[in-house]
Amino acid sequence: MKLVTVTNRARGAQLGHRVEVADGFWTRLRGLLGRKGLDTGGGLLLTPCRGVHMMGMRFALDVLLLDGGRRVVGMYRDLAPGKRTRLHGEARHALELPAGTIERTGTREGDELTW
Repeated sequence: MKLVTVTNRARGAQLGHRVEVADGFWTRLRGLLGRKGLDTGGGLLLTPCRGVHMMGMRFALDVLLLDGGRRVVGMYRDLAPGKRTRLHGEARHALELPAGTIERTGTREGDELTW
C-alpha cells in the first residue's frame, strides 16, 4: 500500500509520516480492521470517503474528514470502537490517526492538509 506524509499546512505540524492510502474498494472496506493499534506517525487515508464507522475496531482513533481542497470539514477526537461519524456531504477523504493526534497538532476545522 502506498505511504504518504500528511502535514497540517495551517499549523506547520506533521500529522503522520507513515500514512497508508486506501483508495480501492477492498482497501477501504478493510480499513484498519484486525489491527491492534496505530503507532505514532501512522494512519490511514481513505479516498473517496464521506464518513467512517468503528464497528469491529479494537482501539479508538482521531478522524478528520476533508473536502476536495483537503480542508478539514469534520473532526472526531478519540472515536471509540462501535461508534461512527456522521456522513459529511462535502467530504472527499477521511484520515484516521492515533487518538490524541488532533490535540497534539492543534488541528482545527478549516485547516488545509497536504500529502
